[in-house]
Amino acid sequence: MRDEGSDALGSGPGAEVGLAAAACLFHGFSEPARLSIVRHLSLGEHRVVELTEHLGLAQSTVSKHLACLRDCGLVESRPRGRASIFSLTHPEATLELLAAAERLLSLTGDAVALCPVYGMDGTASLGHASGPAS
Repeated sequence: MRDEGSDALGSGPGAEVGLAAAACLFHGFSEPARLSIVRHLSLGEHRVVELTEHLGLAQSTVSKHLACLRDCGLVESRPRGRASIFSLTHPEATLELLAAAERLLSLTGDAVALCPVYGMDGTASLGHASGPAS
C-alpha cells in the first residue's frame, strides 16, 4: 500500500512502477460503462439492480464492470440480504479526479475526442491497436 503523501508519478527508483500503477488506475476509468457506474456511485451507494435501471445497462454488464472496479480497489461492496450494496472506496479522491478530468477536457476541447489513436474513432477505440507504437 502506498503512503497517501507519496508521489507515485515522481522520478527516481520505483518511478516506473508508479507510472504503471497510474496507467492501470486510468484504465479502470477508460471504459464508458465503468465511468458511468463510477459517476453514479459518486451520488451514493447502489445495488446492481438500481444501477441497471438508472444507467440502462444489462445486469451482466453492470456486474462485470463492478467486479473490475472492485478488483482495482475503486469500489467496495457489502451484503444486504441477498443483494450487495456498492459504493466508492475513496469517494472524495474519486470526485477530485473526475473534477480534474473535466477541467482538463474543458481546456483541451475536442483534442482528446479527435485523437487518431485514442479518440472516438481512433484505432484503440476500434480495437485495432493498443496505443501508439513505442
